[in-house]
Amino acid sequence: MASASVASLADEVNCPICQGTLREPVTIDCGHNFCRCCLTRYCEIPGSESEESLTCPLCKEPFRPGTFRPNWQLANVVENIERLQLASTRGLEAEDACPEHGEKVYFFCEDDEAQLCVVCREAGLHGAHTVRFLEDAAGPYREQIQKCLMCLRKEREEIQEVQSRENKRIQVLLTQVATKRQQVVSQFARLSQFLEEQQSFLLAQLDRLDGDILKQQEEFDSLVTGEIRRFSTLIEELEEKNERPAKELLTVRCETRKCRKPEAVSPELGQRIRDFSQQALPLQQAMKAFLEMLCFELDYEPAHISLDPHTSHPKLLLSEDHQRARFSHKWQNSPDTPQRFDRATCVLARSGFTGGRHTWVVNVDLAHGGSCTVGVLREDVRRKGELRMRPEEGVWALRLAWGFVSALGSFPTRLALEEQPRKVRVSLDYEVGWVTFANAVTQEHIYTFTASFTQEVFPLFGLWGRGSKGPVSLLWAQGWNQALWT
Repeated sequence: MASASVASLADEVNCPICQGTLREPVTIDCGHNFCRCCLTRYCEIPGSESEESLTCPLCKEPFRPGTFRPNWQLANVVENIERLQLASTRGLEAEDACPEHGEKVYFFCEDDEAQLCVVCREAGLHGAHTVRFLEDAAGPYREQIQKCLMCLRKEREEIQEVQSRENKRIQVLLTQVATKRQQVVSQFARLSQFLEEQQSFLLAQLDRLDGDILKQQEEFDSLVTGEIRRFSTLIEELEEKNERPAKELLTVRCETRKCRKPEAVSPELGQRIRDFSQQALPLQQAMKAFLEMLCFELDYEPAHISLDPHTSHPKLLLSEDHQRARFSHKWQNSPDTPQRFDRATCVLARSGFTGGRHTWVVNVDLAHGGSCTVGVLREDVRRKGELRMRPEEGVWALRLAWGFVSALGSFPTRLALEEQPRKVRVSLDYEVGWVTFANAVTQEHIYTFTASFTQEVFPLFGLWGRGSKGPVSLLWAQGWNQALWT
């Protein structure tokens, strides 16, 4: 910093004509400074004999040669700057010099870890020591630095890879959120239309009930009015007879008539009013179906699972439609192929996944003592010999047994659930790297694995114990949501 400041000051005291440090600086009428000799030569340039034609080399203001004024203060400043430059140069040379002898350092004593000049080396104090040239002595340190640099560069590359991978995950998640937003808007638009149609239908039903009630009210009023009129006539006749003499009264016969008691609302109409709430049942069912479908569309695509008999362990019995597996103690006559499990009683789905978001449901029906495993398996996992079910080996799975559920991580973790799941929903998000398990009946979350998938993964099913069986079904049937709104 000091040397840079000195250099900056030196630039300020340069002569505009020769571009060198000012020598015997003089000032002219305009205030600019020049070397005396430089300005004298400038005035002697051919064509400038007239004093009126002389102008400042910088600002072009006219000046007269006889007006040169020595600038002694500036001369002192120039002298001081030159001293500072000289001191700075000597300081830089002193940094590479031996502090004891002032000679340049060329050697390094490895025993004393000291830098030596020629005089130090010849003095005898380091005669029995290992003395090397500075560059040779610095070689091992340079190698060590290179190794550290390699490690640091490797770690930086790993961090950059993590950053790239996580940025891709973020982009995938942002895309998923945008898709979910579109699905929500679309589904609620359809729901709004459906609700308007249902409202119109129910209001029309209520309008018909209103009309029928008013019609029966008119009929009731007409009937009651007639009966009142009839009874009023009878009452008048009896009152007239009651006023007659006793002789005539004894010859009068009195007739009694029964009153008809009409109903304002017929039993059929009353039943229709009471049953009106049944008209809203389809709406209730449709709302439930809408919520289920919305959750489905905001979740994952249904995977069409079919068990692969070429991978099935010989103790597993598969149904004809390859949708069910059952454990049997009797070995099947199955060819021993590289794809087939020979020790783990497992079977894979026929198709795997290399991307996307997928979900499927496994119906679990375990007898006492039986257990099963559901999850996903990486393509390159060996199917011969012992199958180590943990993420490091390429398996992300749950184990369900009689009375407990465990997540098969690096160390199996027993999970505390509200109830033993009979239907397990498995959801795979390949790009984000999530394998999620949930109770397909109660929607209770069971466990989520986080991974980084680079190969094809397959749905995995394993069964142990007599009576264990694991029918596989799709989460949603095809065409289900189309039937809801049409």
